[in-house]
Amino acid sequence: MSVILKEPKAKNCGKIMSLPVDWIFPNPAQPRRLFGQEELAELARSIEENGLLQPILVRKVSEKRFQLISGERRLMAVRSLDRKMIAAIIYDVESGESATMALVENIHRKNLSFFEEARAISNLINIWGITQEEAAKKLGRSQSAVANKLRLLRLSDEMRVKIEKNELTERHARALLAIEDYTLRREVLERIINQRLNVAQTEQYIKKLIEATGNGKNSSVASYLCVVKDVRLFVNTINKAVDTMLCSGINAESITNENEEFIEYIVKIPKTQVYKKKEEGKKKETIKAG
Repeated sequence: MSVILKEPKAKNCGKIMSLPVDWIFPNPAQPRRLFGQEELAELARSIEENGLLQPILVRKVSEKRFQLISGERRLMAVRSLDRKMIAAIIYDVESGESATMALVENIHRKNLSFFEEARAISNLINIWGITQEEAAKKLGRSQSAVANKLRLLRLSDEMRVKIEKNELTERHARALLAIEDYTLRREVLERIINQRLNVAQTEQYIKKLIEATGNGKNSSVASYLCVVKDVRLFVNTINKAVDTMLCSGINAESITNENEEFIEYIVKIPKTQVYKKKEEGKKKETIKAG
């Protein structure tokens, strides 16, 4: 069955109307990129039981086309219920104003990821054609807070995806920015993920890395990382050697002491004469017992 909707007059703009969901298309300025399926399913169940409590906001583009200003989660949830109509408030605004409304509305919501928020602020600056300082005033934030958010966009798309996928924090991301070389930054990120380093451990590791290399750039950092890997390899080799001796009946003993300056590894291996005397003593005890 076709749905007929009379074209809203200017005086109706700002009032709640029922629109076909097929007439509504997303706002390209929407800052959110990730929508949790569980979260959407929960919202859909709430709408099915209680109805849509808050209409979406749209702007009229043509007779049967409306651009979403805000409410993408609500629209997606309604679509998942296979409903044909949705309550909407139509605003008579231009494209730029629509983008601004969408971005500001989402920025002030607390469910944006820090990368989504950074992209939203960057888009606002581009749309308004203003400076970071002016954007900070419009958003009610300090200039340093805005600058710190925008710095996050220096991380590559690949790194941003990995950071979000592994649920690392904004402080993890900011700590990585201290490493300028892309390849080295990626190696450090892999270590953070693989070893599940918390924020404090991450900041301390990167601080030591930079102190050890002077400035944390290029070949010096690469050399440092290689040395760290080599040390682990040496330690593993020693551990395997001790395990082999123990399996062969040699009572080798290993002691490890570590401080900020070095790792001390002591391995005690009984001399052949001492070892033979101990073995002979064991045999005599066995004979007496028998």
